[in-house]
Amino acid sequence: EGAAAAVVPMKIAILGCGAMGSIYAGLLASAGNDVWAVDIWREHVEAIRASGLRVEGASGDRTVRLHATGDASEIAAGTVDLVVVATKASGVGAAAEAAAKLVKADGVILTIQNGLGAGDRIAKHVSPDRVMLGIASNFGASMKGPGHAEHRSMNLICLGEMVGGETARLRRVADAWAAAGFKVQACADINKMIWEKFICNCTYSGSCTLTGMTVGEVQDDPAAWSVALACAREADAVARKRGIPLSFDDVEAYVRAFGLTVRAAKPSMLQDHLARRRSEIDAINGAVPFEAAKLGMTAPVNQTVADLVRARESSF
Repeated sequence: EGAAAAVVPMKIAILGCGAMGSIYAGLLASAGNDVWAVDIWREHVEAIRASGLRVEGASGDRTVRLHATGDASEIAAGTVDLVVVATKASGVGAAAEAAAKLVKADGVILTIQNGLGAGDRIAKHVSPDRVMLGIASNFGASMKGPGHAEHRSMNLICLGEMVGGETARLRRVADAWAAAGFKVQACADINKMIWEKFICNCTYSGSCTLTGMTVGEVQDDPAAWSVALACAREADAVARKRGIPLSFDDVEAYVRAFGLTVRAAKPSMLQDHLARRRSEIDAINGAVPFEAAKLGMTAPVNQTVADLVRARESSF
């Protein structure tokens, strides 16, 4: 515990305080960091300002006071040690521009999204050697209302340098998250972990969204599982062609084992559709044909699933 106790508090800006961003903000602030929550949901920002941010679930039940704003420019430029981009995939570009202004000369921008491509979108605005990539696994997070987030579990945050390798800076950032109560893994090859999570997302996001089923229901229904597994196989084939050193050989066994740990879950894409919100389809199932085309491959099942999801969203 001695190492964690010596963690120096950081000034942290969380860009995008939905369910996951709110959990990051609440726990990092609770650990003594100077945290700014930035979000476009005005009622949420006002609730945090008025009575603090409540985070309940696997980490306990706490209400934390922290700064909240709808406008990142309220934070002094060049003063932030760690900018966490926790927006939906579609918001990453705008968040990257804000992050580039906020971050200190020796600071870090950490992006934690579902799906693929967030790091590349941020690297259009800042040098990749200033960027870290993260993955959040199995938090079962949702918003209960303005100023109030819940999470049913908290499995793991994986962090890594976009350009790869193990650095003192990576260790320092990982220690700050660990001190806030997160289970953290610092990864020398975060891209491998991103692809492994992406394959699981492709399996269950589109299939659960189009059927209205939980992960377990998709696993148990032969027709739904046929579509889900075909999505997994296409994503797996693209990863292998790209030379990603996946940690498994049998993709069906891998995605089935992952699904068994979250059988009751409704993926965030399904939650989006239930609330008639547009999803992150372009970064998940829709990203498979995009990545496949770069390699001279096709991904017809993911293409069809993505098109059906987009068709549903055309009326949202």
